[in-house]
Amino acid sequence: MVATAAGVVVLAGCSTGGAIDTSAPPTSRDVSAPSTSRTTSTMPYAGAPKVSNPLPASVLDGDPCANALTPEQVKQAIGVQVAGKPNTLVAEALGPSCAWANITSLGQIIVTYVTQPRTGLSGVYKNTKPKNPVWREISDLHGFPAVAFSDNTDHDCTVTIGIADDLSDDVGGILGDTKRGKADSCEVVAQMAGLVVDTVKKRAGA
Repeated sequence: MVATAAGVVVLAGCSTGGAIDTSAPPTSRDVSAPSTSRTTSTMPYAGAPKVSNPLPASVLDGDPCANALTPEQVKQAIGVQVAGKPNTLVAEALGPSCAWANITSLGQIIVTYVTQPRTGLSGVYKNTKPKNPVWREISDLHGFPAVAFSDNTDHDCTVTIGIADDLSDDVGGILGDTKRGKADSCEVVAQMAGLVVDTVKKRAGA
């Protein structure tokens, strides 16, 4: 099980921000998986856990660059305060997405509000689980079920949080050069995902 300790391990050890290469987003999710006609009444499926305290869809409104992480949280993640930039490659497949990068250490963090398809964790269990050698279920990530997965155990991981049976957030990360081979990427990204959960809970008044 992925740890969700309060202390956040920095994804990158240097302090220079800059441009983001959105041609290679830090996510192992299968963004090419076909959508499904499943409705909320038939969820969850494919072995995904049920979300016992769902949040409203309105928490995924807006731009994650503006409301997913504070500047201080971005610095915790990649070692530098830098403005996020829309990640159009991921956004076209899943929903509004934002990436923050440290160009010196190559550390990145990306947050995606998954609004399509409306399959929540079930879609990830069905389409993504079979394709990733690293798959770790998280029973309670700040009150919500989640899963961490990766096709590369060295430096990248994605954590998907089920905020409702049909809604989810993706938090992806790439470790900076000072952390690669030394820190568990899924442990690091799970900690940052907890901060995103706290943010969306506040937006819902929870």
